[in-house]
Amino acid sequence: MGFLDALFGRTKPVKPDLDQLFGIPSAALTLQAAKGFTPTGLGSVCFAAVEGAAFTEVQQQVKALLDADTGRGGVPVEASRDAYGYSWLLARHTPDELPDLVNDLHAVNSELEANGFGPQLLCSLVAFRDAEGRSLALVYLYKRGTFYPMCKVAGQEKRDNPLEIEVSNLLRNDLRVESDLSRWFPVWGAPGIED
Repeated sequence: MGFLDALFGRTKPVKPDLDQLFGIPSAALTLQAAKGFTPTGLGSVCFAAVEGAAFTEVQQQVKALLDADTGRGGVPVEASRDAYGYSWLLARHTPDELPDLVNDLHAVNSELEANGFGPQLLCSLVAFRDAEGRSLALVYLYKRGTFYPMCKVAGQEKRDNPLEIEVSNLLRNDLRVESDLSRWFPVWGAPGIED
């Protein structure tokens, strides 16, 4: 970073670190002990789809990789597109298989990145729910290499901002939490966190 960058407040972009995803099981223990949120077994990856045979082939490879265990009782990955035109891959596991879910999300991100489609990756999320029915997602921002919590008020398209701040402070020892609150985007309609 040069002198002018420092003077004008410009910073180097953070390099994505997909291994940060492996901190989620530890964060899940913290969440459960402190706030009663438990994993739902659902997680998803969001990316901007690209037209072309190369991207379609990689997308099929990723789906085949994650669907490899369907013959042994695994649930097939679900592909969808949201109202904004972004593509999602939803992986399902039992709530006690959180490490397997994280491995699946890491595999999707890694495969897209390895094939040159890293710039299309937007975020990954893992869903949680508490006894009151509140939804919480730990959202990993690919381009920032950070996490933020998105807490949804049950039955509404409304966020519980005080709970999000509380959860972010709670998880600072487990995850690299995004410090710029303007980057805590709502992910309405994301597979895995809807009621």
